[in-house]
Amino acid sequence: MKIIEPSHEILYMPDYAEILQHIEKCGRTCYKSEGKGTIDSAEAFVQRLIRRGHLSVIEHMSASVRIVCDRGVSHELVRHRLMSVSQQSTRYCRYNDGKDDGELTFIKPFYWDVTTLEFQLWHSAMKECEDTYLTLLEHGVTPELARSVLPNSLKTEIVITANMREWRHIFRLRCDSAAHPQMREVMRPLLREFYDRCPAVFFDVYYSITG
Repeated sequence: MKIIEPSHEILYMPDYAEILQHIEKCGRTCYKSEGKGTIDSAEAFVQRLIRRGHLSVIEHMSASVRIVCDRGVSHELVRHRLMSVSQQSTRYCRYNDGKDDGELTFIKPFYWDVTTLEFQLWHSAMKECEDTYLTLLEHGVTPELARSVLPNSLKTEIVITANMREWRHIFRLRCDSAAHPQMREVMRPLLREFYDRCPAVFFDVYYSITG
C-alpha cells in the first residue's frame, strides 16, 4: 500500500507573449481595430476584455494539465463539460501491474494527522480494499469487475484540456471555500501557477480567491 500527495503538471500552455498576442489579434477583429495593436498593447487589451466581460475572446487559447488526485476529486472535475478529458482507466489498468511493486496507491487525506484515530481508521479501510482487490485478481477476476471494491481515495491521473475561459470557471468553483478540501488542495496551487504564467488572463480570479 502506497500513500502519496496530489500533484499537477502543466503539459501544454503557450508562452505568455503568444497567449496575449493571439487573444489580441482575435479580439481586435470584433472592433476592427487591428491597426491599433502595438508591440506592447496586448496585455492591457486582454485585461480590458476581461473587465468588460467579453470573455468569449479568451476561448481562443487553451492549456492542458495532468492532475494526480483521488477519484473523488476526479469525479467532480469531469462534470465540467467544456473541456477534453483523458483519465487512467480502472477497467483496463491492473493496479498490481508491478509499477508499484504490486501495491495500490492512495491519496493522503491531508486533513487528518497520521497519529489520529481518523487516519488510522482510513488507513485500515484502504488496506482492506487493497487486499480484497488483489485477492480478486489472484482468483482470475478481471480488473473491470474487481474495480467495484476500489474506494474514492484511490490515486488516479487525469489530463484536462480547456480553453482559458473554462479554466477561469473551473478555478472559481473549485478553489472557492465551499469546494471540497481535497479539491482546493489540488486546484489552488494550480491556479497560482496559471496566474504566475499568465497574469493578464487570471488576475481577477486569483485575487478573488486569495483575497
